[in-house]
Amino acid sequence: MNKIPFFLSLLVAGAPLTLSAAVIDLSSWKTNGPGTWKLQSGNNAVLQSANSPPTVYHNNINSQGQTFSFQMAVQTTQDDDYIGFVLGYQDGDLESSSADYLLIDWKQNTQNWSGGGTASAGLSISHVTDALPEGPGAWAHSFPKGVEELQRATNLGNVGWNDNTIYSFDVTFTNALAEVFVNDKKELSVSGSFSDGAFGFYNYSQPNVLYSGVEQTPAVVPIPAAFWLFGSGLLGILGWRANVNRPRSWK
Repeated sequence: MNKIPFFLSLLVAGAPLTLSAAVIDLSSWKTNGPGTWKLQSGNNAVLQSANSPPTVYHNNINSQGQTFSFQMAVQTTQDDDYIGFVLGYQDGDLESSSADYLLIDWKQNTQNWSGGGTASAGLSISHVTDALPEGPGAWAHSFPKGVEELQRATNLGNVGWNDNTIYSFDVTFTNALAEVFVNDKKELSVSGSFSDGAFGFYNYSQPNVLYSGVEQTPAVVPIPAAFWLFGSGLLGILGWRANVNRPRSWK
């Protein structure tokens, strides 16, 4: 038996695969909060049309170990507030004092509000541990109000979204990692110990936002470098033994 090709086949079998995904049907997703979420033709997109307090449209299933890809666009020149999504969300968390999920939200312009503080332009990720009504928590990421901002985006941390512009997102969510790419650029990467829960879209005070083309694939965990070092070393040993055992012809 030729051991080297056999071992190579094992290495290839252990390598991550590129998986294709179908666009998800959003018709079974749930609405929380006072937003107006309207499914579009084909059930593969949803439009949030209300200028409302925080609202969520979520898949209502545990979603760790997955990568979600989707498009997001504000289809108006009116207003400049929050769009985004949630990870690890449980149904009813907007009104729960024991909430425990991640909020990724993006504001177009910096804005002061006497009742809520300063909302900064840009994309960020926060940990939510309380109910999320309209107020300082949702508006200014106020930790005393149950919202702890963990990180601002690498390139978009103080840059707002543009009107009538489609943004592509790729979001990986595991029990130890939340990672966000926007238009193929890594913007957020936070490690920790995260609760499982739903993936969903989030709006706060921003109308006419379209979320579309949601695809879901298992998150690919990279194979440790030590495995490849071990494999290359073993291949070297097998190659040496093959040369030692090969019959030689002498001139």
